[in-house]
Amino acid sequence: MFFVKLNRSKIEAYGKKGSLLPKGFIDEALAFLHNLLSNDIKDLKEGEFNYNLWLTPNGHPKEEFFVYRDKNAFILDTPADAKKIIDEFNKLKLSLKVYFEDLTNKLSHYFIFGEDINLFVREKFGIKEDYFKFKKFKNIIVARNPLRINQNGYDLIGEEETIKDYLKELEEISLKEFEDIRIKNCMPAIHKELNEKILPNETGFLEYMVSLTKGCYVGQEAVARVYYRGIPSRVLVKFNIKKFANPGDEIFEKEKKVGFITSITSDGRRGLGYVLRAKAEVSKTFKIKDDKGYVKIESICKPHFE
Repeated sequence: MFFVKLNRSKIEAYGKKGSLLPKGFIDEALAFLHNLLSNDIKDLKEGEFNYNLWLTPNGHPKEEFFVYRDKNAFILDTPADAKKIIDEFNKLKLSLKVYFEDLTNKLSHYFIFGEDINLFVREKFGIKEDYFKFKKFKNIIVARNPLRINQNGYDLIGEEETIKDYLKELEEISLKEFEDIRIKNCMPAIHKELNEKILPNETGFLEYMVSLTKGCYVGQEAVARVYYRGIPSRVLVKFNIKKFANPGDEIFEKEKKVGFITSITSDGRRGLGYVLRAKAEVSKTFKIKDDKGYVKIESICKPHFE
């Protein structure tokens, strides 16, 4: 079993309750987040969380948030700078009575995973939770989250010293090692696979990233248009890399561009990227631009934690 310390911001969002809000919206923070982010915030129950994208009007990922539904507020977990996010949200909320507090310096964040991790969590925290649910134990949020590395694991969010007391039996890994696991497990990441060139539809994880039934939000029309017209033109794949490659390198079949690379492991042997769906066949090989090397498709990315 392993643990890694994550460098992510935490923001508390809470709002004024009001009788004039649309049905199902108990406060203005709920209304604000539900109408801005890509997933269904309104139907989150206390002790549940989900993954959200903040999209551009064209449907491209701008930032990511795990949104935890606490008793009287929401906790937002994001890799972005908390101050910048709060500044932008304050501009967007207009007349809504929504308030944000930066909790980053108060809440440390660890992720634990590996064989027998469910048993470890039951023994140490007395908790047996389903995916995308959390409980608090001695002020630690313990959340079963498979979307860090496309693998079963738990977020531990709380006071640094309190969490560290529970990590003594686990082996620490570096963020570089954690990133290698993410790539090998075929999990898309914001600003890498989730970037300004793609739509969430192309990742293979659309069902966990957006709601297709909740109504309007920023970027919803672009995502829905591609979904209801059928399959997207590109898919996310894992590559074996021969010779040399960099993130951003374009890949070709003969002289035709068929995709590009988004992430590469620290040893340079595996990577993630997008390929035209019509060309995405396991074991198929493509050359990298300027003949620097070759990539061979190892697998098509999809959730495999269930």
